[in-house]
Formats: sequence, structure tokens, C-alpha cells
Amino acid sequence: QVQLVESGGGLVQAGGSLRLSCAASGRTFSSYVMGWFRQAPGKEREFVAAISWSRGRTYYTSSVKGRFTISRDNAKNTVYLQMNNLKPEDTALYYCGADRDNIGFRTDWAEYDYWGQGTQVTVSS
Repeated sequence: QVQLVESGGGLVQAGGSLRLSCAASGRTFSSYVMGWFRQAPGKEREFVAAISWSRGRTYYTSSVKGRFTISRDNAKNTVYLQMNNLKPEDTALYYCGADRDNIGFRTDWAEYDYWGQGTQVTVSS
């Protein structure tokens, strides 16, 4: 059993920064892919970034490349999402997910097996 807890969201002005954290408890497999998704009101959950536990390889959606950085601390079972140069369109509820199938980076939220409760990010202009 795996539990994921997100934290670090908040209200920031456009151009500001936030760092989100996803703390995993229970059994964490080195083969997992960890992903960040976001969901704005009235829209579907959208892929943001992912990282492999084993090698630290990363993948980003095009809209956040150069602004967001995903990283992990294996010893602490924690994944981070550093968000810089935030824009109002980044406003969403951000979720951390875990994909245990080890077949590469997947961007469909339905393919992930575990989820946190979400943390709200609001960017004002």
C-alpha cells in the first residue's frame, strides 16, 4: 500500500515561484514513475511532469518546459516540483501520482495507480 501527500501550494503573483512536495509512505518501488498532474475547474486532469525513481529521468509537457523542474529524493521518498515564472494559466489543483507499471513515461492520468489529495496553486496577475 502506498500513500501520497502533496504540500506546498499557495497563492502567488505571476512571475513568482512555488515548490510542491509529494511525500510517499508505505512501500515505494524503485521502478515507479512519479508524475505531477493538474486540474483546473471544469477541465480534465492534465499531465505536467514525470520522473523515474530508478534513474531520475524526467519528462515534461511542453507548456512548462524551462519553467518547472521535477526532482526526487529517494532516501526521503519525496518528489518535488519546482515551479518558476508562474503564469495565471498554471492555476489548478495539483496532484501527485504513482505509476507502478514501469513501461516508460505515460501522460494519461488513468494509467496511474496511486494519487494524493491534491494541493491548490493559484497564480494572480
